[in-house]
Amino acid sequence: MSLIHKIGLTLIKSVGDVIARNLLDQFGSAEAIFKADKYQLMEISGIGEVVATQILNHDVFEIAEKQLAFINKHRIQVLFYTDENYPWRLRNCHDAPVLLYYKGNADLNHFRIISIVGTRRATEYGRKLCRELAETLAPYRVIIVSGLAYGIDVAAHKESLQQNIPTVGVLAHGLDRIYPALHKPVAQKMLLNGGLLTEFLPDTIPDKENFPKRNRIIAGIADATIVVEATTKGGALITADIANSYNRDVYAYPGRTNDQYSAGCNFLIKTNRASLISHAKDLIYYLGWDEIVSEKSSSQLQLPVGLSDEEQKIVNILTATPIGIDEIGQQLNFSQSKLAMHLLSLEMQGILVALPGKFYKLN
Repeated sequence: MSLIHKIGLTLIKSVGDVIARNLLDQFGSAEAIFKADKYQLMEISGIGEVVATQILNHDVFEIAEKQLAFINKHRIQVLFYTDENYPWRLRNCHDAPVLLYYKGNADLNHFRIISIVGTRRATEYGRKLCRELAETLAPYRVIIVSGLAYGIDVAAHKESLQQNIPTVGVLAHGLDRIYPALHKPVAQKMLLNGGLLTEFLPDTIPDKENFPKRNRIIAGIADATIVVEATTKGGALITADIANSYNRDVYAYPGRTNDQYSAGCNFLIKTNRASLISHAKDLIYYLGWDEIVSEKSSSQLQLPVGLSDEEQKIVNILTATPIGIDEIGQQLNFSQSKLAMHLLSLEMQGILVALPGKFYKLN
């Protein structure tokens, strides 16, 4: 698929990520979308005559060509929604970005990824918790994601680098700049052990409306989101709410009842929007991580005989790439109770592995 067409698809006014995915599901590629006629386009949900006309106006290709020149010059990886190396956890989110821009060496499909978020006005208590998290998680071959903002975000990145943990910063702007500029030295170190990720093209400035979009990537790309310190308003609670909407695990450190920078964490715990953790070891327990990771045999899985027809149908759609329980249920049209029963049976037989966030893959 032409990279010009992929970038061009994201430049069309009135075509957001959800509509773009509907178009891709129907036409199969970005090129085919631009080759379709008006009436074919208008058959897609959410597309009327105005949007169809915008799609057929190929002015976006001129802009896309200029952006591509910058991308090639700076060796930026372009991750399209249908690409194999697109983050699979994020792909399972209904509003995932169609296109991502990435610089770095961390595997965005790594088997253990967590996000750490919190207030921009971190206290020594919050920074200490970030240090403890990094020190405890270091042996577990994890990647830590955050937003490179002031406070908890940059503390999480710094402590990760200190412990030689790959760390990825999700940006609310293009890869032609770093915001805040004060964090440029940290960002440069992250490119050597981790990376920088964004859905925004170069020349995009960090406008206020970009940060909630950035937050959905932080929530969607990880197995779990940890809120270290947070007030009752701000990006950390937005990220936690988004993670909950994606059916991902959310954890929060409690704080004193009169501490404004822990009020958001206490609220998440009190309203059952986050599970309480008081130490990083709690997180390891909840996620069921083993410190020693053995390399699995690459030999073909031998399935036991005697699977029911419904169990066999589940096995047939599972692969080594994790799939969310909602997607499995939609493909098979099973009720949630029936699906949960069969998934548990297959897990007990060692045929599949249950992952955080209600994802499953073949063992």
